Amino acid sequence: KTPATGSRGMVVTNHPLGSAAGTEMIAAGGNAFDAGIASLFALTVVEPMMVGIFGAGMSNARLANGTFDFVNNYAVAPAAATPDMYRTMSDNWPGYQEVVDQENDVGPLAVGVPGSLAGWCELLARHGTLSLEDVLQPAIRYAERGFVTTPYLSGCITLTAEAMARFPETARTFMPGGTPLAAGDRCVQGEYADTLRLIAASGPNVLYHGELGRAASDYLQSIGGIITTTDLASYATNWCDVVRGTYRGAEIIGPPPPSAGGIQVIEMLNILSAWNLKRSGSGTAETIHLLAETLKVGFEDRKEFTGDPAFVDVPIEMLTSMAYAGQRWALIDPNRARTTDATPISESNNTTHLTTADNEGNVFAGTHTL
Repeated sequence: KTPATGSRGMVVTNHPLGSAAGTEMIAAGGNAFDAGIASLFALTVVEPMMVGIFGAGMSNARLANGTFDFVNNYAVAPAAATPDMYRTMSDNWPGYQEVVDQENDVGPLAVGVPGSLAGWCELLARHGTLSLEDVLQPAIRYAERGFVTTPYLSGCITLTAEAMARFPETARTFMPGGTPLAAGDRCVQGEYADTLRLIAASGPNVLYHGELGRAASDYLQSIGGIITTTDLASYATNWCDVVRGTYRGAEIIGPPPPSAGGIQVIEMLNILSAWNLKRSGSGTAETIHLLAETLKVGFEDRKEFTGDPAFVDVPIEMLTSMAYAGQRWALIDPNRARTTDATPISESNNTTHLTTADNEGNVFAGTHTL
């Protein structure tokens, strides 16, 4: 890949049409936040396995005045969810993650109360300059007119064809005639275009308090789900401050819990600051060893301390302090690998990240998923 630059702004997403949607907003006079939200909506069309309005995520906002904002629009469990609603294959790892009939991964019981639409619309209203109708136009266009199916999308459809066949409405779009869309086929989502137009006209409340929410909950319950219109109406995003650290003179800004990313990255950078990595050199056995040992510490602390602050106290100040980094640094032997009890966790590949920036100094960084 070659470096890319821009004078008015920059939009980086996982799909050319996602990036084009954001660039269109910059060209129309919008800012980085208009671009970011337009790109997210576009990605729900062209990479629907990655992100959707019925999904979840978190966004970091760096404003032109140098201040920061953060929105957590992650999904929450429906009120009817219970600790024993899934039947696990085993009481021990890794079988504990395997559920009978994959009910935690496929089907209506795998669906959380969505936060994406609320978070995106709130961020646009708070920091954007264009209207919701404006930023939805590229997504509506891609859905209505169609787009060329990528090998990536085609592969994902093929991989999940057996599960997708259980849901005729979905299969009709992505497996017309029972055959997965092939790379190069045109993918048209006319009904989704109508949904996006409804959102453009009525705003996010059409999902959380209106007809779109009623249609979604009625459908999910008809196939064994538990999300209700009360769940949707009760949903609220969480706006909070970022976590901060420094590394060799650079300020590090990251997401707060429940994300582990911010605090664990700062912790690990604090540990690495004790080593002269310039001396050991990039890609050397010595440097790679130090990175690996530091990652072990970070993931051990992620397992031990990180959780949802709505339910547990996460010691942010301790984990991001240099004093604690010194204690954890003492565990690292520069000449020997240490055994760790940080159990690897199987996580989905279906998540997207995008970053946008404009020439005023606004920067948007969002990680969103299904």
